[in-house]
Amino acid sequence: MEASNVPALRQQGAVSAKAHGPKSGEYLTFRLGSEEYGIDILKVQEIRSYEQPTRIANAPDFIKGVVNLRGVIVPIVDLRLKLNCPSAEYNSFTVVIVLNVKNRVVGAVVDSVSDVLELNRDAIKPAPELSAASVDTSFITGIGSVGERMLILMDIEGLMSSAEMGLMDAAVAA
Repeated sequence: MEASNVPALRQQGAVSAKAHGPKSGEYLTFRLGSEEYGIDILKVQEIRSYEQPTRIANAPDFIKGVVNLRGVIVPIVDLRLKLNCPSAEYNSFTVVIVLNVKNRVVGAVVDSVSDVLELNRDAIKPAPELSAASVDTSFITGIGSVGERMLILMDIEGLMSSAEMGLMDAAVAA
């Protein structure tokens, strides 16, 4: 699969790129296991086929390593492992979503990319509040409904720049 540009994705049925915030706007949808997620399209730089990254010693399991993307060294995070999905199989549908997070390029491995959807305020419900201390839902901004589809809307910038990820300097993440 060739690298695809985000402008081409926007033409698949999305509108203006001026929508801001987690409530309404355009979302790139992707699958992790049987769940479908959505992230702000404005954070997406490109989508690439998965290639084995160069491993980094002592990195957490969810950081698969780094790749050289046109001269830029990009850390690759497997979101399936980060979000405790039951399995993380690499196949022809596995892709890397290249993100621009706080002026840093980061790759996110997902099972597959679905499409770009425009969601208005009426299609988005607040994220559920779970009282269990072991469940971190801070990166979930809402639940989107499109027909029969349910999308978990993520704050990908918040997730990728969290201290636990270790991908951003403290000064950059603040």
